[in-house]
Parts: sequence; structure tokens; C-alpha cells
Amino acid sequence: MSTISITPVILSGGAGTRLWPLSHHAAPKQFHKLASDHTLLQDTALRLGSSQGLAFNPPIVICADHHGPEIDRQLREVNIKPSRIILEPFGKNTAAAAYIAARLATEMWPDTLVLLLPADHVIEIPDIFLKAVADSAAVAGSRIVTFGVHPEGPETGYGYIQQGISLGNGVFDVERFVEKPSASLAAEYLAEGGYCWNAGIFLFSPKVMMSEMEQHAPLIARTAGLALTNALTTGDCLRLDPDAFSKCPSEPLDVAVMEKTGLAAVTPCSMGWADLGSWSEIFKRGPFDDSGNVLHGHVVNIETQNSLIWSDGRPVAVIGLTNIGVVSTAEGVVVFPLERAQDIKLAVSAAKQLGKAP
Repeated sequence: MSTISITPVILSGGAGTRLWPLSHHAAPKQFHKLASDHTLLQDTALRLGSSQGLAFNPPIVICADHHGPEIDRQLREVNIKPSRIILEPFGKNTAAAAYIAARLATEMWPDTLVLLLPADHVIEIPDIFLKAVADSAAVAGSRIVTFGVHPEGPETGYGYIQQGISLGNGVFDVERFVEKPSASLAAEYLAEGGYCWNAGIFLFSPKVMMSEMEQHAPLIARTAGLALTNALTTGDCLRLDPDAFSKCPSEPLDVAVMEKTGLAAVTPCSMGWADLGSWSEIFKRGPFDDSGNVLHGHVVNIETQNSLIWSDGRPVAVIGLTNIGVVSTAEGVVVFPLERAQDIKLAVSAAKQLGKAP
């Protein structure tokens, strides 16, 4: 059986502000150990081992300019040498990154498929994920395949994908993309079936992606392409040209291409996926003590129940509270009801307005 060339492109952007004060501009969540003895970035790269008939090329990483040295250090720590680190002078979301990834990959490995994936997600069953990639490879020669997650409940924090007709081998045409729904709509989707969570992972032929970008998002394709053409090369790092990149619209790939193209496909699977987008998701993963608490670091707990107490450094004491989150790091301290974990981004925004940007 011939092997399938896959070029992983790891997107290491964003600041993960809903996990502040652990995650912040200088050290976003993918640089932290939240699911194993490795950082999320390292886990992402390590799970891309050649198997299931897939032959993975050394990864390309796209990141903020100031994160390049840390990414190189963390990957080399687990004996992974990236083929390229693409340094963005400023974030322009995932559509620009997809075009740059497609063009660079096809220049380096003309017959490869690109696997575009975030650096900060958890996949607990990588064998199932890799099988889904292998099963999708034939379709990905002419389609843009995104990977969905079988919903475990009426979750309102994720986008959804409605499956259309079967394309074979567990891959489906995309009927439509749905933004994060209300609780009632999410419950309807779950009852109806045929919907999956949008994991934000894509498999595609570089030529197909470039063609669809040039048709549906021509300004992104033109300016991102020019930023790559005029990039400054230093070793394995490419610093995108800031003048060209400043003119690039900032749009997610879903909006720029996937909602417009007629070539969208989806492969649903159950791979133990989580994006760890908030402290409530960290809490749900445990491990729990006898009182239902998740405790990390130097914590003094007195009669506290069903709470997340996280200390990176100074001792934190919590007395007689329930369903509370307390996170203390060198960057700051936040205290919140667990059901309000999504609102931490409001605190970050308020701090920025005061000139105290986390």
C-alpha cells in the first residue's frame, strides 16, 4: 500500500484569554502543560506520527513573531525539528494562514496534502484521529475536509456542522455551518442527529485550497501570498513581510472559504477532542478530590466543594466556597463562579482599557 504524504501545519496563534491569568500574550495556553506531561504544542506535534498509511513531513508552524524561539525550543525538547516556522508580524486569523500554508507546502512537497490544525487542542485518542485523516485522504484530493466531533451534549460553546450526503469512507458533504447556537437549538441538533461540533481541523490539497481562496477571498490570497513572497528568511524561520501582511483582511477560514465553497466535506469522529477554551473545561477534566474539587499547586482547601483552585506560585487558601474558580499566577489573580468562566475575557478586556493589558 502506498503511503500518503501529509504536511502538518500547526497554528500557534492567539492568546487564550479565557484562561487568563495562566494564558496571556507572552505565554498562551499552547505553551502550558494542561493535559499531560507535555505542553499542548508538544502534544499536538507528537501525535502526528506516521501510521495508518500516512507519512508525515516535518511540521510547519505558524505563530506570532515573538513566539518563534519558544516554539523552536519546545519542539526540539521532544526531538521534533520543524521544517519551517512562519513568523507573523500580527495575527490575521486562519484564512491567511491557510493560504500561506498551502503555497509553502506545495513548494516543498508538490504531491502532499496539508493537515491544518490548532496547537492548543486535546485529542485523547490519536489513533482514531489518524484513521479519520487516512479515511479522508482520497476525498481531500478534490475537497476541503474538516473534522467534526460527535457531540456529547447540547454544548453552546462550539460551532456545529450539519452533514449532507455520504461521500463514502465516513466522509460527508457539508450541508451547512452553524454558529454557536443557543441551548435550545443545541438540544434540537442533538435530538435530530446529523450534526457535529466543528473542531477547526482541515485536510486539503494545497492546489484546491489556493484555488478556492483565490475565488472566494482574493484579497486575502493576494496579500498573504505577497507577504510570503517578500518574507525574510533566517535559518528555518520565515518572517512575513509586514507591509504586505498589514493589508490582509483578518478572517477565519470558515467564513472566508468554507461557508462559500461547494467543496466542503466533513469527517465526524470520536477522538476524545477538547479545545480547553475556558477554566470550566479544565475543571471538567479533573482529577477530582473527595469533595469534587480540582486542585493544582500550593492550595489550602477548607470545606470547599466542586471548585477549581489553581496556584502557580504563592499559596492560595479557599474556605467554605462552592462552585468557585480561583486562579493565581505571577500575571494576576481571578476569582469567579464556575458557570461564569467564559466571562474571564471580559475582565481581560477591561484590564486592557485601563492600560494594564494581560
